[in-house]
Amino acid sequence: MFKLKCDDFLIYDEATGTYSMSAEQRVRDETERNRWKSTGFTFLKDWRLYLMLVPMILVYLLWKYLPMTELLAAFRYGDFQEVSDRPWVGFNNFKEIFVGAYSSDFWMAFRNTFVIAFYGLLFGFPLPIILALFFNEVRSNIARSILQVCVYLPKFISTVIVTSLALALFANQSESTSQGILAKLLEKISSSSHMKAALDGSVSSGVVYTLEYFRSIYIITDIWEHAGYDSIVFFAAVIAVSPTSYEAAQIDGAGKMAQMRYVVIPSILSTVVIMLIMKIGGLLSVGYEKLYLFCPDAALGNYQVAEVVSTWSNRIGDAYTTRAFGIAGEMTNNLIGMILVIGSNTIAKKASDVSLY
Repeated sequence: MFKLKCDDFLIYDEATGTYSMSAEQRVRDETERNRWKSTGFTFLKDWRLYLMLVPMILVYLLWKYLPMTELLAAFRYGDFQEVSDRPWVGFNNFKEIFVGAYSSDFWMAFRNTFVIAFYGLLFGFPLPIILALFFNEVRSNIARSILQVCVYLPKFISTVIVTSLALALFANQSESTSQGILAKLLEKISSSSHMKAALDGSVSSGVVYTLEYFRSIYIITDIWEHAGYDSIVFFAAVIAVSPTSYEAAQIDGAGKMAQMRYVVIPSILSTVVIMLIMKIGGLLSVGYEKLYLFCPDAALGNYQVAEVVSTWSNRIGDAYTTRAFGIAGEMTNNLIGMILVIGSNTIAKKASDVSLY
């Protein structure tokens, strides 16, 4: 048996009846013996780079992994402050939000989450690609830099400021506030009865607080805030396209649109697929802060379309007795997001041989 194992990596000499080791095997054995020494030497040589990883590791441990211990509360009754003191109830909390007393509010929030996220993906994902293609066609470096800075800036504006700006632009005339610029424009050009009712001047009503127009305003402000910054990845992929590909297309008589269609887009397709998978993974992670600022009170008119799973979990989790239901709802939302990532990655791998992992 020992001879069979030796035959896998030793050379047998029939004349002398002895075994010898090849030069390649000696190198592999030497590398294996000194593997930890080599790893330690590399760590000491590049210790500054590894030191820079420490803050990121701490962030992930404290804000990503450590809070996972609270997920146990979804399987316990939420009548006590400490998780360990709560009695184990299994999946009863999930049954309560799926088919129990909280089911109507939960499914309304889940539906709103999916609809808002789907509209955001449908209209928000192609725009950064279009911006990247547009930047690539701007020949002046100065003009392109100015345009890029202008579209990148909204990303660095606070969500509170973006929300306040939207509320001010669409505000109605009242005793304490003046009518917003966009509200005046809509009042002049719109003939819709719903729009006129939203702009009738009452404090409780307004374009932002209507069932018909809230989602549109949210999607537009979200695209304005993130489209420019998201285009950086696609622009990096576009400028990496080889100039010889453009030259070959020009020789074949391809114009600008044909070059985009047959040269640029196929070249950046792998980047587009990977970014699409990542977007689908975060499909149900709708921005909690902005939606909560747009709808801070359940009595507002846009509550039925603005309430999502994250805001619903926060509202219902204010009391210890219902906190477990909020955690169960948020956990369900995250599990569905994980399934979407796995499913979209599997489909992409089979359809285009490009995948995230």
